[in-house]
Amino acid sequence: MLCLRQVCLFTLRCYQARTLCSDLLLSQINGCTHEDEVFSLVGRNTARLSEKHVGVALNVLWQLQKKRPFLLRTSDYVRNHSQFLTLCILAESKVERMEDEVIVDTLYSILRLNVEDHISLAKVLVTEAWKRLERLSLPALSKFALCLYKQHRHFSPIIGQVAHIVDLKLDSIQDIRILSVLMISISDVITESFRDRLLHKAQQLLEEKNEVHFNYARRILQFLQNVRLRYHPLLEKCNRIFLESASHLDIHSISHIFGLYEQLGFDNAEFRLIAKQLLSETIDDYYDPETFAKLFFALGPMAGSKVRERLLGTAAHMAEEFSSHQVLMILRTMQKMKCRNSHLLKKMASVLHKHLDSYHVLQLVKLTQYLVVLCCQDLELFAKLKTLLLGCLKSTVIPADTAAIIRVLAMLPSFHVEEIIINKAAAVLPQCRLHHLSCIATALVKWNHHGQLHWQNSSELCAKLLQKLNDCGFQRLQKANNLNLLLEELTHVNGEWFEEVLNEETMATCKHLIDQITWANVLPLSFFLIKSDHRCPALFDRIASVTVANIDKVPPSEIYFILFLFSSLNYDPPDDEEFFKSCIHHLTSNLSHLETYHLVLLGHVLAMAGYFPPLLITTIFNVSFLSKLDAQLEVLPDTVKQRVHSSLMKLNRAVCLECPEFHIPWFHEPYCQRVFHNSTSRINPQRQYIHRMLIEILGGSNYSRISVLTPYYYEIDFECVLDVNKKPLSYMVQNILLDGVGAIHLRHDIKDEGRKALPPGAQRIALEFLDSKAFSKDYSRHLKGEPAVKKRHLEMLGYRVVQIPHFEWNSMVLSTKGEQLEYLRKQLYTEYSDVRHAV
Repeated sequence: MLCLRQVCLFTLRCYQARTLCSDLLLSQINGCTHEDEVFSLVGRNTARLSEKHVGVALNVLWQLQKKRPFLLRTSDYVRNHSQFLTLCILAESKVERMEDEVIVDTLYSILRLNVEDHISLAKVLVTEAWKRLERLSLPALSKFALCLYKQHRHFSPIIGQVAHIVDLKLDSIQDIRILSVLMISISDVITESFRDRLLHKAQQLLEEKNEVHFNYARRILQFLQNVRLRYHPLLEKCNRIFLESASHLDIHSISHIFGLYEQLGFDNAEFRLIAKQLLSETIDDYYDPETFAKLFFALGPMAGSKVRERLLGTAAHMAEEFSSHQVLMILRTMQKMKCRNSHLLKKMASVLHKHLDSYHVLQLVKLTQYLVVLCCQDLELFAKLKTLLLGCLKSTVIPADTAAIIRVLAMLPSFHVEEIIINKAAAVLPQCRLHHLSCIATALVKWNHHGQLHWQNSSELCAKLLQKLNDCGFQRLQKANNLNLLLEELTHVNGEWFEEVLNEETMATCKHLIDQITWANVLPLSFFLIKSDHRCPALFDRIASVTVANIDKVPPSEIYFILFLFSSLNYDPPDDEEFFKSCIHHLTSNLSHLETYHLVLLGHVLAMAGYFPPLLITTIFNVSFLSKLDAQLEVLPDTVKQRVHSSLMKLNRAVCLECPEFHIPWFHEPYCQRVFHNSTSRINPQRQYIHRMLIEILGGSNYSRISVLTPYYYEIDFECVLDVNKKPLSYMVQNILLDGVGAIHLRHDIKDEGRKALPPGAQRIALEFLDSKAFSKDYSRHLKGEPAVKKRHLEMLGYRVVQIPHFEWNSMVLSTKGEQLEYLRKQLYTEYSDVRHAV
């Protein structure tokens, strides 16, 4: 008995000593401050390492790397160290004894150390975690899901099981960090209804938390990009988090956010302003190729002239160091900047020669597009690109890739079309979406028009292929039974082929699916109708009724495009007053949630429809508001900047003319002078021909003027004055200086010349020739909003407005000069001109 007791005590002392030793070793590993210390401990204690030691050692190695700046990390050194291989072998042998969290942490650590996905340890860890998937805690599940995502297992059965578990446990998830990781990891295998539940949960958690790390918001954006959804409530919430976390953002975060915003079609001037300030202050800190390329991408499009020149100079100096991806990023940004700096472009082209073989097919397509748009002159580079693109075309079996290659081949200068291109296009047509069909048709029409199809029977082959294209397009539209999927295709469709061949059929299909119009898809439908320039009463009425019924669900920022549809195409729905008042109430209740420049665009589009909400007007025409607008315009793209400037001028003009009770002054005189000074003359041969006819009708060149600027800077095609007896009055008699036929005549302020300049009963007449842009493109040929507003304003200025539609002037009815003279005479001398379709 005594001997047994001594044996037990000896065994216990040995066990305690071993445990103490093990705990000490664990503490030593955790206390390491350099990778070599970890490797030294591993080397000296290999035989004593348990599964816990191995897991902790690998985790510490990653944590030490994580603490270093990205450029100072030594992952290559760690991976190639002999003791790292020892750790991997030990981990693989002990994986079945590891705890659940240790397995996931180990997998995460080796992946963050850039270990290849295919090494046996990674495979064993994934397999073991898969076996335990059902019992993993939510934090471990999210980390494991992220590992699978980093391994590009986007559609694997494991991800499907993870998604199922998330579906079951969604209500219990209360941590936005865990949810955001799970969302991006399972984004490729979820249904639309599950997607909506995830969005609702994310929105709920973001609203409940006072402080949210910007990385979690960035993951939410990544999820939206993965599922190709622009969901404004979450976008705006995430943007607010970025603004609140501005001091913590670095160049990597800012460039990533800008990239996501671009892909999601979202923009925010306030974030641009903060980003510009942060990046401009630290511009000298970015001296390595990777961070500089990100700086160029983020800061370049909104930089002032001095900073822009510095960026271009540094990019040229650093050109040889750029990787293939960084060259692509620089060229993409140059296109956005509309920068054709020949020196930098030559540098980029010379570097590209050594990188061409590393690009995949879609990168080659983008690269070719950038170089063509930037007017690159390197013909040798284009020849290499052509060879590579043709090689990709021959090998690809993906319709989208085929269409993209054909589209970009058509952009190449002096391209000789080979018959294989036509044959390849014909082979994929039945599988093509509408966007792909449009790309192929545009290329074919261009090649045929420029005589680039040189082989025998080329015209006949081209005609047959175009007919097949038309048939495929019609068949695709006729089979469409889901409006959301159709609108997704129509988002990217453009070009004359679609407009001429499929527009009417597309309208018919949308009308057939009219019951599927909901508040969630009125925005893409409005986008399509605006782009198509078609006035379809049935669709417009449905959009109006759905918007009014769901006005609280429609994001305020989306209301602009819906209103623009109705105002630009000059359409009033049956309950137009209720529709506009509902939209105005929704907007004025949410003014603080709208961008400064959005308010200007909204004010203009409402003014076109004849609505001037007092709160909106007084908000816009305020000194502090206009100062804030000026600051934000500095960082917006040029196209947006020009549209906002123009909209503000037009709104200012409309308020002065239609709402004098607001006492808003006209302050756009200098702006209008600059615009007209820089613009090209509208006096074309057709207008000169009409002017000569007017001279003949009125009896001399001194009785009419061409291209006249009115008060508030409307330019009218022709002006004349008839007295009370409908006799023309000479401008010489009125002491108005004529600068000669063809000059632009500027009438001064209405108070100076105005009504006092005319004899009693005389009438000033404005004749406007309306080309096709003034009318909708459907069969109704309805006058659009802008020319209708111009007519309304000219009448307020005292004009009788005579509008000459192009389809009347160019019709067979007016095929002779005599008939045209009679038509003009009738329009001039009729008391109230009877122009069809004018409003």
